[in-house]
Amino acid sequence: MLRLVASIALVAVVSVLLPASSAAAVLNVTATVAFQEVYTPLFGFNNILRSADDRTVSILLDRSTGSGFISSSMYHHGFFSASIKLPSDYTAGVVVAFYTSNAHVYEKRHDELDFEFLGNIRGKPWRVQTNVYGNGSVSRGREERYVLPFDPTTEFHRYSILWTRHAVAFYVDDVPVRHVSRSRAAGDFPAKPMSLYATVWDGSNWATSGGRYRVNYHYGPFVASFTDLALAACRVDQNQMLLPAAQGCAEAVAAADPAVMTLAKLQAMRRFRERNMVYSYCYDTRRYPVPFAECDLVDSERKMFKDSGHLRRPALRRRRAGRRTARAAGAKADM
Repeated sequence: MLRLVASIALVAVVSVLLPASSAAAVLNVTATVAFQEVYTPLFGFNNILRSADDRTVSILLDRSTGSGFISSSMYHHGFFSASIKLPSDYTAGVVVAFYTSNAHVYEKRHDELDFEFLGNIRGKPWRVQTNVYGNGSVSRGREERYVLPFDPTTEFHRYSILWTRHAVAFYVDDVPVRHVSRSRAAGDFPAKPMSLYATVWDGSNWATSGGRYRVNYHYGPFVASFTDLALAACRVDQNQMLLPAAQGCAEAVAAADPAVMTLAKLQAMRRFRERNMVYSYCYDTRRYPVPFAECDLVDSERKMFKDSGHLRRPALRRRRAGRRTARAAGAKADM
């Protein structure tokens, strides 16, 4: 797990508030929290199952409904994280989302930061999509899709969203997979308080091969489980204003370990993207003939993507062959 808030000053969501004068002090808090301390059910109440210790929650999609939960408060910058295990077997059309949004407050100019997990037919991998929307910029979606270097259905893996005044970063386990700078994203950078959501729902009309494969409820219910819930963020009041105790919180978030992009992190991010990214809006010249300012176009990557932004098939086969070779070499070394 990322070294989160053991050495940074934040408003702890477990109702611990720092005096404004000590917002720069070190606050040592437990990284994970119980469900009821931070979240509340959003919809599909009968399809939300909580563990006895209230630290693991499963949300279900069945013929009757999907389900989801939402944070009890809104936040203006922070670190949002959970370990998630996705449904297995045939999951085409199923969408599991872990995201921040303020669409319920700012309908036409909302901000949003997404992890969207897109199910697939049996034998094909889940795909993970990240989105960055700012000030209602859904029509200028900044989607990227990746396959994962592990099976996300067999055990829990941690997915984290870091949102500071200066940048947004997405992490898979300890590896940053995407980084968007505010200075380069300009007016489309999320800048208003948001809530945190987790949902599972039927995305048959688009999620798998553009809607070619739909949810088959014969394989349901589809269960997504969340544990190690962590949220260290700057809480706002009902008027979208920072609570007095949160003064200095944004600066503390920006100084947190996940926000510091070291050379090692940048190299790890580049490796992940080279090996696992299968779609990037930066290479989608059909939708966006002029690339966005935050896009770092790499010649070696450009050759691997079609003008639709999707990875070319030969490149995908080379990646899979490379993974098989690496696994075989690893198995041989362990003998």
